[in-house]
Amino acid sequence: MIKVLDVSGLRSGTMDALDDAIVRSGADTYVAYASSDDADMRYLSGFKTSDPFIYFRKPHRRGVIIVSQMEHARAVRESKAAVMTRAQAGLVEILKHVQDPWNVTAKMITRQVQGTILVPPRFPLALARALQDSVDVLVDETCLESMRAVKTRAQMAQIQNVQRVTGSAIDLGISLIRRSKEKKGILFSGTQPLASEMVRAAMHNHLTAHGCTAKDTIVSCGKDSAIPHCLGSGPLEAHQPIVIDIFPQDDQSGYFSDMTRTVAKGKPGADVMEMHAAVCEAQALAISRVRAGVSGAGIHEEVVGFFKERGYGTTTTGFLHNLGHGIGLQVHELPSLGVAGKELVAGNVITIEPGLYCPGIGGVRLEDIGAVTKKGFANFTKFPTGMVL
Repeated sequence: MIKVLDVSGLRSGTMDALDDAIVRSGADTYVAYASSDDADMRYLSGFKTSDPFIYFRKPHRRGVIIVSQMEHARAVRESKAAVMTRAQAGLVEILKHVQDPWNVTAKMITRQVQGTILVPPRFPLALARALQDSVDVLVDETCLESMRAVKTRAQMAQIQNVQRVTGSAIDLGISLIRRSKEKKGILFSGTQPLASEMVRAAMHNHLTAHGCTAKDTIVSCGKDSAIPHCLGSGPLEAHQPIVIDIFPQDDQSGYFSDMTRTVAKGKPGADVMEMHAAVCEAQALAISRVRAGVSGAGIHEEVVGFFKERGYGTTTTGFLHNLGHGIGLQVHELPSLGVAGKELVAGNVITIEPGLYCPGIGGVRLEDIGAVTKKGFANFTKFPTGMVL
């Protein structure tokens, strides 16, 4: 039997909370199977590898990972879990009797754990089915997401590190736009039109040189900027809004940052300038409301009301997305600052990213990240919000 549970109300973002979840669910062991591309597995194991591996943890015991012999020495050095090889987990003996890969993995697990297991929501269904003959499987939808939402000081420091690199990458991109020259409405870098792709590549190269990786970075100009997640392409234009949104991951720690600025080479039209002023004011309003105990939904709705008072919609034009989101081992994680947002707690790291989008005219978005504290918002983003270069 596979049963879905909600084990919420955890004490903290520490591993003690996982013990709570196991005990409260009535399970005997927590089990995960994924590569470290999965944020939950990266969080549990502290180990980075592209191949899936097994993790299990019994209450009040150190977690254990089962990896290939090739990965053993590195895992011992890097993982916060104890390390076992597949051979130690019985792989050689199992292969004498079992051929199906999912059943083989299930046998390695059930040699180590019995009774009832609690698994994360992205646990492979085929593996869960292979396990059902030997153990009961409970699926927890909230435990690890809730744990990851509360950052330790060390985790906050890792996010701050990648944010510093992010800020320097955006500074590089904006500098290219600032130094460009206008020719018949198009921005040029030397003899070439300055294209979105050129700015994006320069920022990505900078990030790579500083141990970070980015993809799907947005450098959208003019009418394209009215589409919130349009990547942008082609030559950049003068007197038009240019939205730069970058969310790189630190290669070593796995933590992300997320930052957006909107700039223009030459003053854009009055409607765009008014949008920028409104977005700046909305961001300041939202930041002033952030503190532990306040609901993400409440802050979002206050910003929606602010924009409505200034004549902006919230459907096909105007403010079209959530005010913000949690950030950590995923770009988007708990908590939410949107209509479903729950109470913020100290230790959350969140974005504040109001935006306005008007088809045919353009868009404006500003995004900072920082930590929720008992008294307010500790902003990690140290970068000006001015628009006109």
